[in-house]
Amino acid sequence: MINIFDLYTDYLQVSLGQATATGLSKIVDNAVSHDQITRMLTNNDSDSKALWLNVKSLVRQHESTEGCLIFDDSILHKPHTDENDIVCWHYDHTTGRSVKGINLLTTFYYTQTGEQPLKVPIAFDIIAKYGYCDLKSKKEQRKSLITKNEQMRAQITTAIKNAVKFSYILADSWYSSGENMKFIHDKKKYFIFDLKSNRLAIIGDRNKANWQNINQLDLQAFTPTKVWLKDVEIPILLIKQVFTNKDGSTGVRYLATNNLSLSSDDFTNTYKKRWSVEEYHKSFKQNTCMTKSPTRTVKTQCAHIFASIVSYIKLERYKFSTKLNHFALKSKLFLNAAKAAFKELEEIKLQHAKFESSAYAA
Repeated sequence: MINIFDLYTDYLQVSLGQATATGLSKIVDNAVSHDQITRMLTNNDSDSKALWLNVKSLVRQHESTEGCLIFDDSILHKPHTDENDIVCWHYDHTTGRSVKGINLLTTFYYTQTGEQPLKVPIAFDIIAKYGYCDLKSKKEQRKSLITKNEQMRAQITTAIKNAVKFSYILADSWYSSGENMKFIHDKKKYFIFDLKSNRLAIIGDRNKANWQNINQLDLQAFTPTKVWLKDVEIPILLIKQVFTNKDGSTGVRYLATNNLSLSSDDFTNTYKKRWSVEEYHKSFKQNTCMTKSPTRTVKTQCAHIFASIVSYIKLERYKFSTKLNHFALKSKLFLNAAKAAFKELEEIKLQHAKFESSAYAA
């Protein structure tokens, strides 16, 4: 019996355009109908529990106590799709404005026990915003029933419940609230968070209450310093990192952790793993047709996103046996497809030459 979901996740790796039920049906010569594929998307489980069942064996093969959980969200732009509870307006910090699309929050797992690191999602939430009437403006608004920070803490709890081995949680300033820091510290885990420069802190006696923005503190670059944050009642190790941007300008980043023994190199080597979640966002958008589905209902849209994530995990599995990254694997598939198309074109040209020859003779 054909596993339609498995077939669909393979299809997402080879599709050159929109990922449609009709397109997959044609590729398999109608061995699976359009309606069967649509029913699969409508009825398939598409949540974090289903994701964990899919990725669990791969995580168990590679996990280590030095692993990291990385939290980040990404917006899948859907400017031409009808608005609903998940396709709606979200603030995009990369553009500084609200955009229409689907907002995806991911727990991303990074660990390395061999030559290559494992980089996979182990949980996710699709941000839903439900409509309501604002009493002041009398206009319809949308709001999520739970914040992304609350969802993050729930995902951490799930990872611990699933006995995932990790020591650090990495995230940007969006997730660096005092509540998150305390929550992680109480779970006996470490965090490294990026902080905004206006975060209030003090060096020395916390009771003096002479709070300053961290960019006003007397911090030496690349020298970890013990501080107190105003909204956190545990000591924090803070480091000021100065770097040069591509345009030649100077940038400053402040990183904070509850591991008071970290060196400057430890900060750098651990936090740079956070970049892997950006690679994940790029890969699933370009290699697994994440944003190329014309699905219209919330159920089928969620199912397609889940299938794209599973398709990414397949590429991550293949990485270890082929020694090729996701983009190299995709290029290899497309090269072979182009070769097959070129061979087919040669046959068409030969057939056409014979046709013209017979027509000229007549």
